Amino acid sequence: MKDGADLAEEVRALREEVARLNGHRFIRMHNSMPRLLAYSFARGLALGLGTVLGASVLLSALAWSVSQVEFLPIIGEWAVEIARQLEEAGQ
Repeated sequence: MKDGADLAEEVRALREEVARLNGHRFIRMHNSMPRLLAYSFARGLALGLGTVLGASVLLSALAWSVSQVEFLPIIGEWAVEIARQLEEAGQ
């Protein structure tokens, strides 16, 4: 069993560690409701924007690659129609 001096040293080290963690930016942000709401709002905006941009790029690349396949009867006509509509929308 530890004696009193060792126990006091452990408690002091624990207090220092808790104080260091309480000073961390992540903990300080979550201690304030307005800061937490602002962070969550900004994170949601970034996530939504990234999702929309990523989906746009992915679907554009997919539509372009499918439009290059004109030798398949059904898919080729469908792809050409999509490419035509994309070109009209871009003008």
